[in-house]
Amino acid sequence: MSTALEQQARTALGEVFDPELDEPITDLGFVRSLAETAPGEITAHLRLPTSFCAPNFAYLMASDAKDVLDALPGVRAAVVRLDDHHDSDLINRGLRDDAGYVGTFGAEAETGLAELRAVFHRKAHTAAMERVLTGMLRADAELAEEDLHEVALADLPDDSPTRALLRRREQLGLDTEPSSPVLVDDSGRPYPRDEVPIRLRFARSVRISMDGNAHWCRGLLRTRYPGSGADQTPRVADPAATPKGKAS
Repeated sequence: MSTALEQQARTALGEVFDPELDEPITDLGFVRSLAETAPGEITAHLRLPTSFCAPNFAYLMASDAKDVLDALPGVRAAVVRLDDHHDSDLINRGLRDDAGYVGTFGAEAETGLAELRAVFHRKAHTAAMERVLTGMLRADAELAEEDLHEVALADLPDDSPTRALLRRREQLGLDTEPSSPVLVDDSGRPYPRDEVPIRLRFARSVRISMDGNAHWCRGLLRTRYPGSGADQTPRVADPAATPKGKAS
């Protein structure tokens, strides 16, 4: 039976996202084990779909996991270990020594962790933006793509995709006022009406790529670690994939 601290720790790890897939590591099944090894000491083991997952992605998730565990009230020591990765020793040593991203990878770290994180936040925002707008198109057969130029945050339904979009906008420092337009660039500037279709198609390609990678990575994890499917949370039906004219 899980201790109260273990339960809090698992909830906290639910706020750590795979940067490329934009899904919680708990939903993906990346948390291999979590235990209170001594009073106030939490140890988490992470696993990834392959041994060659990008080291920068792996470090970012492991580092974020350690940060959220360290921040929990009642935790006096948090240990996060990445298992079965070709850079496990390097990453685990960097986490243990609080060396930071650049300190861990040295000259191999082309950018700082903040810059790396910002790249994925922009990508996640693009996908989230497309998801809510395509969901509107699917739900309303009379709505044209060009009409999305007029859609504001206040026009979106109060559902999970909308809340995800708002989180992504907050991460990028974009306006979240109800009157703000939904379809904007990375700086928050709305696109001209005549650019809406092509911008939406680009955003759709980003979202489809992320969704496809998520499906692939889930399958790879189940293949690599038999039984790990039980640790994965099924993906919620995507309103962007609902046939046009039907509500999600």
